[in-house]
Amino acid sequence: MSADTRPAAAGPETRTGTGTEAEPAAPAATGAGTAGTAGAARRQGATVWATFKEAPPAVKTVLAGVLVNRLSGFLHVFLVLFLTDAGHSKGRTVLALGVYGAGAVAGSLVGGTLADRLGIRGATVLSMSSTAVLTAALLYLPDFTLLLGAIALVSLGAQLFRPASATLLAEQTDGDRQIMIFAMYRFGLNVGATAAPLLGYALYHAGGRAYTLLFWGEAVIALVYALVARATLPAKAPRQPEAAATAETGTGGYGAVLRDRRYLLYLAAAFFHSAVYMQYLSTLPLYMKDAQMALFWYTFAVALNGFIVIAFELLVTRLSQHWPLKITVGLGFALVGAGVACYGLPIGPAAVVIGTLVWSLGEILGGPAVFAYPANAGPERLRSRYIGSFQFMFGLGSALGPMAGTWLFLQFGSLVWPIVGACSLFATVCGLIAVRARPAVPA
Repeated sequence: MSADTRPAAAGPETRTGTGTEAEPAAPAATGAGTAGTAGAARRQGATVWATFKEAPPAVKTVLAGVLVNRLSGFLHVFLVLFLTDAGHSKGRTVLALGVYGAGAVAGSLVGGTLADRLGIRGATVLSMSSTAVLTAALLYLPDFTLLLGAIALVSLGAQLFRPASATLLAEQTDGDRQIMIFAMYRFGLNVGATAAPLLGYALYHAGGRAYTLLFWGEAVIALVYALVARATLPAKAPRQPEAAATAETGTGGYGAVLRDRRYLLYLAAAFFHSAVYMQYLSTLPLYMKDAQMALFWYTFAVALNGFIVIAFELLVTRLSQHWPLKITVGLGFALVGAGVACYGLPIGPAAVVIGTLVWSLGEILGGPAVFAYPANAGPERLRSRYIGSFQFMFGLGSALGPMAGTWLFLQFGSLVWPIVGACSLFATVCGLIAVRARPAVPA
């Protein structure tokens, strides 16, 4: 998933909302080269622990909050069981799931606006406190219409803090540390997503196989983080004259993002990339069942991906954070597509294992850079909007990708894999064209 200050180390390059770029300023000269040596040593020392240790307290709060938010996000895992146990029909359950997904996608766009208008602290507190109240309220809404509205709002509210969090990470982290910080951000997301069902299951059984303790537990977790964010995150920064003038003339907001044609290519790449990525959760199990492969191989592939991402993404980022952004993002997009396309190889379960290894490598290699780039893709005053639009397109691809992949499989069978591979090729080309070179960090 928004103040207007670019990190000092993010480089001297300036950009306009239309995607045009000014000439980068000349780097300051140094006398005997000692500053350059110190800068090189600092970049080489950007280890995982050093990056976290030297991060400002607000950044550490956000990284912890991402984990807590994801760890408490077991509502969607138990939503189907909750609704069916309450006596609602399958049709209503499917409708509720669709509303939940739509709210989550819309939350990224709304969150980008709130981060700009309320500030990072205001958007985060609103997100977490509304999530707390609405999650607990689900237990006490007997009318399905009210329940559906609450589900939409709770999914939207849970996403509001994402653009604000990403904006703060970009603003308070030096340019040469941003990719590692976003790798930590993704690490929190992945660990939380892995552990959330287990925590939810424990609360469900501790509550006597009822949902009261489960939903109240999630509400309390969200409320505690809202209080921590209120105490530790920075308040809204005063508007700079340029940002104020932009607001008055109406040239800012998402309209300015849409006028950046180069960034629109990046949004298209993010959409197709996330749509292809999600095929392992939707199309792959259908394909394996049709090919009469044992369920073991699917569960093994999912567990293999989770292990690789959690165990190796930070270590790989330690090496890739200094690579050219075009190379990192392009390799990430291409390897994910190549891995998914490998599922169509006529070698049985071996294709599933090989394909998962390939696209998992693409995920850990390109994921942090893909998530970090939007923070510096446009003007400082529009940072939260650039981040929000990226998260919206990524979420939209994640929502529509499974439906599109399932339809393609039903129409074309195993040919679905080269088709989705071609979609990744398109994403790779768009990403290579869209990504601007990262400015050099001045000594």
